[in-house]
Amino acid sequence: LFFLKMKKRITLKGIANELNVSISTVSKSLKNSPEIGEETRQKIIAFAKAHNYRPNNIALSLKNRKTKTIGLIIPEIVHYFFSNVINGIEKFANKNGYNVIIAVSNESFEKEVLNMETLANGHIDGFIISIAKETFKKQDFHHIQETIDLGVPVVLFDRVFNNLKCDKVIVDDKGGAEAATSFLIEKGKKNILLLTTQDYISVGNLRTQGYIEALKKHQIIPDNRLIIKSIDEASSEKEMSYLEKQINNLLNQKVAIDGIFAVNEIYAASALKVLRKRNINVPEEVAIICFTDGVISRYSSPSLTTVSQHAEEIGEVSAKLLIDKLTEASPLEEHITKVINCSIVERESS
Repeated sequence: LFFLKMKKRITLKGIANELNVSISTVSKSLKNSPEIGEETRQKIIAFAKAHNYRPNNIALSLKNRKTKTIGLIIPEIVHYFFSNVINGIEKFANKNGYNVIIAVSNESFEKEVLNMETLANGHIDGFIISIAKETFKKQDFHHIQETIDLGVPVVLFDRVFNNLKCDKVIVDDKGGAEAATSFLIEKGKKNILLLTTQDYISVGNLRTQGYIEALKKHQIIPDNRLIIKSIDEASSEKEMSYLEKQINNLLNQKVAIDGIFAVNEIYAASALKVLRKRNINVPEEVAIICFTDGVISRYSSPSLTTVSQHAEEIGEVSAKLLIDKLTEASPLEEHITKVINCSIVERESS
């Protein structure tokens, strides 16, 4: 109920739009500032009361306070990608005199909201966020939008929602997936299994699109049996177990597979485990490529060919964008989207 109420609240920006005044005028009026004329002030106060306006706790905790501390919220820490992004953020932030406080949402909408409030109360100047799966599923971004509306800088990375007007750092997910699939096709593979996420997750959706585009460009008809979408679980172990079961089912049904493209290295590790148990040779019988050029990819046997997202660069660019906003080197109303290109790192699995 708490979150439903938050979603329906009118914001400072909403009041400003309704009464055709600036957000600053609304804010000053609600604080009874003598800078605003009595008639305007009373009109705004009455409107806010009638619409049950309550201040945004996150934004109020941050407004007018500089602490040289950045709040970072990530969906999970088990993925090598996110730990590498953290390294990039901390490296750039520390070099510029900023500290970083990290919180993990565990793919939970509620925890993401509470993390924002907790970090705000702990005195931070702005946020760098990769959005949780459950937030995408609910399509509820009010906690981020209200923070942006109050002039608190927010940078989204990797998993972003395009309608939020803030700086973003993204990977060319569709292009990288298309290149990965084409790489396998050019190795002579035609029956390529895709291991991906549910469609509502922006990154997985784009990578699925790239996979399909590559097949079409090479005159291969997409086969729905060769697309496995992981279950919606916060636990990587449960996702891996589900994928192993689905891959085994396909192989038991004698569905032809000579290549696998996974949207992350954890999914690829699941596939590799199944193939090894069934004595299927990699890459002679089935070649594998995946996103996330991490520890699993480098030290698995055989080592995995990957699409490198250059995670540390994503972190550095995200930190720079936020600090530029905090130091007014970049105007708050200017929204920048930086696209980081992927590259393929070939190893034993292909």
